[in-house]
This record gives sequence, C-alpha cells and structure tokens, in this order.
Amino acid sequence: MMKNVDKLDPNWRSDALNLALDYGMQTIAVRAGQHRTDEGEHSEAIFTTSSYVYTSAADAAAHFNGDKTGNVYSRHTNPSVRTFERRLAALENGERAVATASGMGAILTMCLAYLKAGDHLLAANQLFGSSIGLFNNYMAKFGVEVSYVDCFDNEAWANAVQPNTKVIYCESPSNPLAQICDIGFLSQLCKANDILLVVDNCFATPALQRPLDLGADVVIHSATKYLDGQGRVLGGALVGSDKLMQEAFTVVRSGGISMSPFNAWVFTKGLETLKLRMQAHCQNANQVAEFLVNHPNVSAVHFSGLSDHPAHELATRQHHMTGGYGAIMGFEVKASDSDLIVVIRNLLLGMSLIPPKWFLSLII
Repeated sequence: MMKNVDKLDPNWRSDALNLALDYGMQTIAVRAGQHRTDEGEHSEAIFTTSSYVYTSAADAAAHFNGDKTGNVYSRHTNPSVRTFERRLAALENGERAVATASGMGAILTMCLAYLKAGDHLLAANQLFGSSIGLFNNYMAKFGVEVSYVDCFDNEAWANAVQPNTKVIYCESPSNPLAQICDIGFLSQLCKANDILLVVDNCFATPALQRPLDLGADVVIHSATKYLDGQGRVLGGALVGSDKLMQEAFTVVRSGGISMSPFNAWVFTKGLETLKLRMQAHCQNANQVAEFLVNHPNVSAVHFSGLSDHPAHELATRQHHMTGGYGAIMGFEVKASDSDLIVVIRNLLLGMSLIPPKWFLSLII
C-alpha cells in the first residue's frame, strides 16, 4: 500500500441509512444507498461522468491498482450506479448487488461468472425466450451442457442433477404464465450437491418475495420491468453475497455490460414507489383473475392467486406480501385464432406491447 493514501475513499465509507437498524421496506426504498456530496443535495445526484479526478499521482495509482477503494472508471464504478446497487441489495437482503445494462446482460453475467466449458446448467422449462436462446445458442456453443425440467416438478429437478451441475436457474413467477418454483426445495437440493441456485425475481420483486431469504444464492432482475415501473430505461442486476457478486463484478468490469448513470438514477427513483405500485398491481390482478375465472368464454386462468391453482399454497408461503401474487397472468379463451384478434381489439384499455410489467395494462 502506498504511503499517505487512505484505504477507503470518503464517499465509500458509510451509507446514508444505517442498515443495522430495523427499518421497514419503504424507508429502505427511499433512503438506502445514498451518499450526499458537499452540496448537501436532498435527492440523489446523477453522476454523468466517464472518469474521475484524484488528489495526486499517488492517489490515482492507489485507486487503479486496488490499494484504495473508490471511483476509477464509470464502466465499473459510478456513484449513481452504486446508489442503485446498494438500495436494491438492501431490499433483497443481499450483501451486494451488481448492476448491468439490461436484464439479459445480468443473465449473461451470471453465465460468464459461474459457468465454464464442461459444466452443466440445469434450468426450468418455463423461461423467458431470450434466456433459452442465450443458453442453447451461446452457452452450449462454448461447451456448457444445458438441460431443462418443468419448474414445478421437484422430482424432475432432483433426477436431472448431474455430477457436473454447477447452476440451477429458474424464474418464479415464470414468464409468461407465472408458474411457481419451490425455492426452498431447490435450495436444499443445491446445497446437498454444491450447486448455485439462481432465481429470477423479476415478476415478484422484493416487494413480494426475497429469494435469498428462501435459500437462493443469487437473485436476477430485469430492472426494466417493475423496478422502473414506467417503461423508460433498460437495466438489470444481480444480488447475492459479496463473494459471488465480486465474481459478477469482474465480468461487468471486463466485459463492459455496464448500467449507465442516468438509467441507475431512474431505477433508484423507481424503487421509492415499488412497494406501493406492487400493492396496487396485485389488488388489480386479483380482481381481474376473479372476473376471468367466472367468464363463460374463458376456459382457463393461469394465476397463482386463485385458490384452486396448483401452486397457490406455495406462492402464499413464498410471497411475504399478503394477497400478493404478482400482476402477470395468462388466460385461455374459447375462440379460434382469428377470433383472438377480435378479443384483443375489444380490450380497449390494453396495449399490445413488449415488454410487460409497467404501470399500464398490457397484452402480450
């Protein structure tokens, strides 16, 4: 270590909110992660800078060689991004978060950090199509073996584990039919076999579910969806232990899968209203599901909030918000393919858009 150089940059020393105290989720969502500058700003500043100024050549050298922790280059260290990461980590009860340029960027980071040629990735059949494309077309191309099982079939999960299985990956709720994985069971399976459990929490968010508390090792987010909540910007994140996140961080640092400062600021502001929005989303979804299940022209409704759904009890146990089953559902209508277009047109307040999960009603 170089002489006369403090080990830790002042802006990295403490959080504005003492997380050792038992604050509620809403307080964490509004206050955690912020570091006020000498200007004394109340709202979080946006640090739109690519690089940073140092007090001396020795100070710069200490930052760049790792002797001093602080800002180096915004590809991997930026105060706005750091605020979002710390706030999300606090909400997920994780030690650390790593932000990425998109949700798919977070999944790619996960693959590059925790898998190598010869490893086996065991994933749920019920996944976002781009995730399957990434696994089948690219991870397999570089020597990672990939196989799939139904997310709700615990026996199939156990039977599919191989000696080289390194990661089990699932979405819960899944995209797009909101199917539920038994995270506690998968956690026990992974721990017994020295496997990492990675759970995509995009459709639940920490407002409804905290997979780390249920035994997951890493949580994945497409922040583009509910964390923003208004369809403005792209972003993703991973959350977990400091050790696992350091591995993810080195991928982002070297690969440039970085979140922009402006996008991070938008997500930080989105987190402030996450719990309130998710409460409203869930209340509306519960009412829509009850309407659909009683409609004569609807043959099936895929929504774990319904008492007769196969995973209703599991979802109730895993989701800590009372009555919170998410706001994504699928339903089947008694109609031909051509009639389906008419059905969608008649949903006057819906918008046929991708991606979902904004504050608007969307039809996918």
